[in-house]
Amino acid sequence: MKIRAIILAAALAGVGVTVVAAADEPQAVRQQLMKKVGRAAGALNGIAKGEKPYDAEIVRASLTTISETVKIFPSHFPAGSETGSETEASPKIWQNMDDFKAKAAKLGTDASALLAQLPADKAGVGAALGILGKDCSSCHETYRLKKD
Repeated sequence: MKIRAIILAAALAGVGVTVVAAADEPQAVRQQLMKKVGRAAGALNGIAKGEKPYDAEIVRASLTTISETVKIFPSHFPAGSETGSETEASPKIWQNMDDFKAKAAKLGTDASALLAQLPADKAGVGAALGILGKDCSSCHETYRLKKD
């Protein structure tokens, strides 16, 4: 159990390390941040599907990663970063930054609420993913360019 806690702490610390490593290029930073959110959601999905056993530490770490990451994510969209690094960011972000930030804030608020009322089993994790998935989809449908 102690090793798992150390691994989870190292993974969470990696959020800051990745951001520092790619600090010169906002496109790269935001891509790394979204990969972290994707890995956290993937861990939750494995539990919800029954592919992995329920583990409160993994659920807590995953929700923490999502909650903390989306707090800083919108700050990595400065003017002039609309292109480059094979970005999937839609120009609509810069046209409606307030809405984009509001969608990120909703995801963060929902993740924090779920963290405060930690899902206690596989079904709870599935329900949590339903909430978070709607938040993610609402942003991706509007502000993410589709890959060819």
